[in-house]
Amino acid sequence: MSDAFQSRASISGRTRIAVILADPVGHVRTPQGMNVYFSAMGRDAVIVPCHVAAEDLEEAIMGLRRMRNLDGIIVTVPHKKAVATLCDSLTEEARLVGAVNAIRRHPDGHLTGGQFDGEGFVAGLRKAGHSVAGRRVLMAGAGGAASGIGFALLRHGVAALTIYNRTADRAEALAQRLRDTYPSASIYVAGPDPSGHDIVVNATSLGLRQDDPLPIDIQRLVPPTVAVEVVMQPEVTPFLTAAAQRGCATHGGYPMLAEQVALLARFIAGEAD
Repeated sequence: MSDAFQSRASISGRTRIAVILADPVGHVRTPQGMNVYFSAMGRDAVIVPCHVAAEDLEEAIMGLRRMRNLDGIIVTVPHKKAVATLCDSLTEEARLVGAVNAIRRHPDGHLTGGQFDGEGFVAGLRKAGHSVAGRRVLMAGAGGAASGIGFALLRHGVAALTIYNRTADRAEALAQRLRDTYPSASIYVAGPDPSGHDIVVNATSLGLRQDDPLPIDIQRLVPPTVAVEVVMQPEVTPFLTAAAQRGCATHGGYPMLAEQVALLARFIAGEAD
């Protein structure tokens, strides 16, 4: 009997449940990582993926709130910002970022939203030997993941952060929120040109589909710039492939999740804020 079958067969009426909400959902890798963690820690718990469209998000949250054996909810693209407004309370980091990637369900149905993307992102880079301190970073994106990453980059001492988004108003709104918290930081809004940056981050969902456009002007990406991805599936996105072809070092999206697994599991279990 396979380990996977044994794990599934062990689920009982006492098993604690968590879910991950996404649209699409086929690319998510959180269940694999967290279920391995639950098993290693000896926890009778499991996390399963749920495909929820944006227009159904509020109703889905209302239903999950009433599931008494539900410990929590992991949240990914495209729901991280919208779900923050559906929580009853937010951690300080989630409030600051304005986006949530984990929700703890309390026994009375109260939902507390937390945010761990940024710290996981920086920790993953550091573990791979890429410090962000003193570096000039171009970040494509201004959504929920980008917000968390932006705050973490500034907290960890980047020399300058430039934000590019196809909708410029969204980039400027994020930049202003960052300036409000870090008034002495060098924060800019610019176009997709990566010239002059040490690290270029794709913090958008571009790359989930093979026909997606590249997030930045790849022709102006040159070594020793490091190309960094948040998309986890495919493991090597078109952006990373193009960057590698131009001789740049690359860093995939999975380390951001790997460095968060224990934090997410402990948060939804009520062991950490």
